[in-house]
Amino acid sequence: MKNVLRRCALRAALVVPFAALFYNPSTALAALVVPLGSAESFAVLGASTVTNTGSTVINGDLGLWAGTSITGFPPGLVNGTVHDTDAVAHLGQNAALTAYTTLAGLTVDHTLTGEDLGGLTLLPGVYFFADSAQLTGTLTLNAQGDPNALFVFQIGSTLTTATSSSVVFINSGGLPVGSVYWDVGSSATLGTTTAFAGNIIAAQSITLNTSATIGCGRAIALNAAVTMDTNTVSIDGCESTTGGGGGGGGGVPEPATVTLLCGGLLALISRGRQSRKQMA
Repeated sequence: MKNVLRRCALRAALVVPFAALFYNPSTALAALVVPLGSAESFAVLGASTVTNTGSTVINGDLGLWAGTSITGFPPGLVNGTVHDTDAVAHLGQNAALTAYTTLAGLTVDHTLTGEDLGGLTLLPGVYFFADSAQLTGTLTLNAQGDPNALFVFQIGSTLTTATSSSVVFINSGGLPVGSVYWDVGSSATLGTTTAFAGNIIAAQSITLNTSATIGCGRAIALNAAVTMDTNTVSIDGCESTTGGGGGGGGGVPEPATVTLLCGGLLALISRGRQSRKQMA
């Protein structure tokens, strides 16, 4: 028994301090204060123009400020309200700029400059690209069961996805739409049939190529056009794409986890000793 207790205490002493470095409640709670404000109802919001080709579906509001035209609706369908250079769209653009600035000012947790997002499994946090960001394949976001999990990608210039790339969730349980943000320094381009997720706020333009989709997110261009071609953009929740359970991406257990494990082990040992005494 002494050996078991000694090993348990040693593991707790080693794991708890290091786990505390990775487990940061303030990062998770940051999702509650990202100020989308008047931009929250918009699924698509452009600055110069919003153009569409084909049977695009927008689940949320569509807006433009202070540009010249919204075209392609119909055949595109808007399950929301169209705000074409009105006061609501103006307020939405102002709020989006505030969100963009707030996101850009968050403390960076991990630098991914030069890495392709495809094939990665990431935990909640703030990820930084000094210049462009590329997604080729599948990016997995592991929310670790935290309903307040926040993923922020600060991108210095462009965001580009290859054909048929995707962003998927595990252990999310249905995150709110304000859980993933792509803060893009210039323009974003989603490749054909990309299944994307999260709120894209781009300083310049956003282009959704044929059949690209954005789930649980938005396409907001602060100074240029949003261009679409047979797409779907929805401000719905971010459901898990694959089943819960396993934690990917090098996750570290919360400090309390080790304590609970050791406590449970000690209780089992104590109960075993009592049972042996009663039998004797």
